[in-house]
Amino acid sequence: MTATATRVLVLNSGSSSVKYQLLDMHDGSRLAVGLVERIGEETSRLTHTALTGGGAGKRERTGPIADHEAALKAVAEELSADGLGLDSPELAAIGHRVVHGGLRFTEPTVVDDEVLAEVERLVPVAPLHNPANITGIRTARALRPDLPQVAVFDTAFHTTMPESAARYAIDVETADAHRIRRYGFHGTSHAYVSRETARLLGKAPEDVNVIVLHLGNGASASAVRGGRCVDTSMGLTPLEGLVMGTRSGDIDPAVTFHLQRVAGMSTDEIDVLLNKKSGLVGLCGDNDMREIRRRIDEGDERAQLAFDVYIHRLKKYIGAYYAVLGRVDAIAFTAGVGENAAPVREAAVAGLEELGLALDSALNDERSDDARLISAPYARVAVAVVPTDEELEIARQAFTLVSENSLD
Repeated sequence: MTATATRVLVLNSGSSSVKYQLLDMHDGSRLAVGLVERIGEETSRLTHTALTGGGAGKRERTGPIADHEAALKAVAEELSADGLGLDSPELAAIGHRVVHGGLRFTEPTVVDDEVLAEVERLVPVAPLHNPANITGIRTARALRPDLPQVAVFDTAFHTTMPESAARYAIDVETADAHRIRRYGFHGTSHAYVSRETARLLGKAPEDVNVIVLHLGNGASASAVRGGRCVDTSMGLTPLEGLVMGTRSGDIDPAVTFHLQRVAGMSTDEIDVLLNKKSGLVGLCGDNDMREIRRRIDEGDERAQLAFDVYIHRLKKYIGAYYAVLGRVDAIAFTAGVGENAAPVREAAVAGLEELGLALDSALNDERSDDARLISAPYARVAVAVVPTDEELEIARQAFTLVSENSLD
């Protein structure tokens, strides 16, 4: 790695898509962003936006993109057109989002054959995500075999949970044989937001206890003590925990047995029900919080019920993580709903004054893209809105790792 190599390309490979951002870690600025979607279809589309130089602007190309290799080659062509190609000596690393790292991967990791084989062994506990992540890594390695490929794992931030939080109360031998435990997800977001919340308070992360509420279509909560996760709401899979857009969150496991015996549903049908037809969409038919709030304003009872169930679960986790931490310095709302839905933040905090929580209504209603405090001046616990930036977090971790390795 040369002294001038300060750029990191961040790739988030899905089953039929690739999201990407090129960042300059000299100042954290974005040079280009884009998305390839519907890979493998005749109607594939690449949307690319250059954010620097004379060619700054948005471009689109449509037409068949056969596979991830073709997708990344197309991305490379778009970057090259802006003078930002993968062959640039300024590119220090490619950072990859990998959803599941199990217990082995607790830090960002430079990918080699052994690492890739271990990520493959984790496919049974992340069958929807890890295969696509692996494909993206393999393709990027083939395009730039000389460049460090760094895997940053969604689960890594949560590996600091104590066994009392990570273990399910089932037979230990069975659990260990099949890697059944609570792993947690959205880790890069929770890491970034907890650290940014400390910065907002003017304190070091190790001096702050934070409850982070990542509320998007997928939603998770975490209890962070002194910069380390001690509990999180998602478990073996992203299904556990909060009510989400299409996922049920916490549910009596016997519901699955009941549906098999009484409704005659198969395991796959129940999987689809709980992951894709439950949560807000199961309760009221919508998973867009803006639409749910509009329906509530029109007196829609199902929308109101969905909102009430969502908030009830959210309050339970706030209270539970308050008890886990003992002392809470701040609660941080982030992701699409957390950053933009003032009624959700208001309802989640309402009635928790005895815990030191209170909002300033004017601050809560204010729209802003900046991290900010929205708590009342007399509140003992700060309430913050902190826009998440998982791509920047991945780029930071990847760049730090390759910089340290270059000094060894």
